[in-house]
Amino acid sequence: MTTRFLTGITPSGIPHLGNYAGAIRPSVRSQWGADVDNFYFLADLHSLIKSQNPAQTQQSTLEIAATWIACGLDTDKVTFYRQSDIPEIPQLSWLLTCVTGKGLLNRAHAYKASVDKNREAGLDDDADVTAGLFMYPVLMAADIMMFKAHKVPVGRDQVQHIEMARDMAASFNHIYGQGQELLVLPEAVVDEQVATLPGLDGRKMSKSYGNTIPLFTPREQLRKLIMGIATDSRTPGEPKDTEGSAIFQLYQAFASTEETASMAKAFADGIAWGDAKAQLFERVDAELSPMRSVFDELMADPGKIEAILLQGAEKARTVATPLLAEMKKAVGLRDLRTQLEVKQAKETATAPQVKQYRERDGQFYFKLVSAKGELLLQSKAYASGKDAGAAVKVLKSQGVQALVALADQLESTPSTPELQQALDALVVAHAED
Repeated sequence: MTTRFLTGITPSGIPHLGNYAGAIRPSVRSQWGADVDNFYFLADLHSLIKSQNPAQTQQSTLEIAATWIACGLDTDKVTFYRQSDIPEIPQLSWLLTCVTGKGLLNRAHAYKASVDKNREAGLDDDADVTAGLFMYPVLMAADIMMFKAHKVPVGRDQVQHIEMARDMAASFNHIYGQGQELLVLPEAVVDEQVATLPGLDGRKMSKSYGNTIPLFTPREQLRKLIMGIATDSRTPGEPKDTEGSAIFQLYQAFASTEETASMAKAFADGIAWGDAKAQLFERVDAELSPMRSVFDELMADPGKIEAILLQGAEKARTVATPLLAEMKKAVGLRDLRTQLEVKQAKETATAPQVKQYRERDGQFYFKLVSAKGELLLQSKAYASGKDAGAAVKVLKSQGVQALVALADQLESTPSTPELQQALDALVVAHAED
């Protein structure tokens, strides 16, 4: 089975070395995995929440697209597109909005942080909070579900948004699915080994600290920045600690195992800081130099990037367009001439349904729900889908009698008249099939 991964990239200026080692490089390498289908997109609609500078938005989109391509993203192998080129995404976002409770969005970390900040300042809870910030989780859910992504690599601070997306997908499926899983429930993928590189002052490399080394800064500027990294006062010949050393951590992020071991020995032997920095510069530049050349060429030819993004959008829409059509049909946004289909859908909706599914614990389950979506019967866990399917077959063929045959496989459920009627209807439908 092919697993679809989806990665969103917010345009916000040229990345630094920390972004490259922690996110870009591992993401680019993952495109070559077996049985994977990777979608990468520039989240330019999301960027409007923070930036309302049109020129900056355009320039950042160009820079980020050029960066990822220069770093080795194969746009023929993956699907690489600009979010705003997929009109189906905001349309799906509205459909999800209509099944999402405001209470769920109230709990989003970014919104809560803004409210807390306003309260501390004695302001109204929603002072300077835009609807864009509040609705951010819904648009993010639409980004993911538009392409039926199974896995979404995120930082730990974004896991909540994936959980919210799962809630939205489950609500939509429950209301409009008629027994089908119209939207895929995504799973967050958190890499606990993400590299966190130190900046020029030894703290975590971050634009907010002003201690970054821009990824594609010119060679001589890169040399100047690296030679300016803060070090302690130990002189040449004095042993130096690798632990806590910004020089060593940066070198390790770009060097091979053998090179890292050699540098560790040099530290123990008392290498001069100037020599260590010189070796770090040469090692980093050796990896970045070829990519820097490609980046500069792409930045000089915006038309080439635009063509790549439009081609990616066309590829992405081969997935998005039919899915949105299916979603619109499900909610009733249909051709008015299709009255027969509407009638048949209503007839189907009056019947109880058995739903089989797999939970995140890897176990399989089934449940019986009424036409209104009320839970009538819930199974216990099965180790395989085959076992769960066999139990469902017994339920459909034996009806009420199956409650005895499957007693040890079902959660305790009172045998109500509604449950008995639903089981009788299942037997009838099974016999007709």
